Amino acid sequence: MRINNEWKDYRLIATGNGMKLEDFGGVILLRPDPQIIWEQPFDMRKYKGLNAVYERSSSGGGKWTVLKEYPQKFFVSWRNLKFNLKLMGFKHTSVFPEQAANWALIMDTIKSARREVKVLNLFAYTGGATLACLAAGAWVCHTDAAKSMCERAKTNVALSKLDGSKVKYIVDDCVKFVEREIRRGNKYDAIIMDPPSYGRGPKAKNGNWKTIFILW
Repeated sequence: MRINNEWKDYRLIATGNGMKLEDFGGVILLRPDPQIIWEQPFDMRKYKGLNAVYERSSSGGGKWTVLKEYPQKFFVSWRNLKFNLKLMGFKHTSVFPEQAANWALIMDTIKSARREVKVLNLFAYTGGATLACLAAGAWVCHTDAAKSMCERAKTNVALSKLDGSKVKYIVDDCVKFVEREIRRGNKYDAIIMDPPSYGRGPKAKNGNWKTIFILW
């Protein structure tokens, strides 16, 4: 397991009973995580300053319950990268803090190449890996089926003061885009893929993506 402790304003406060209590730039959130099977160290729902809890529904999905007002725009930073956050559906905040260890690996790998690297980032979401690539000097093709995610990635690139001319945003089904890139003969030095556990793309058998990995 790789651990990265370079977050400037994010911290994991406590975990237990299938939930995790986190501080995102001063906004305190409690949300579910099925991998947390141990007992909580204290009643996290009574934590002072808790802003919102994500409540799962017995019929599937869930919603955020706001307990205390918080800024509609709030941010977290890692190294020189900055992320604009938002409470989103399915318990997300538009950033995955645990990916910081992978961002560090991405940056180190690109820098060690000592040349310009061309990266294809598939299922790119709000651009954590894209920002890491740009910060290391790579050229990036950021691909996601959701236009709103690509727009948020653009915002994060601007917030981080990175070179926006070195990233191309593609709003498309990732499988279809890759098939076209193969036909066009386009090649990349690195491909980053982090498909969701459930996908709605036409090429996803029964809606499920089976593979999650980073390929260098």
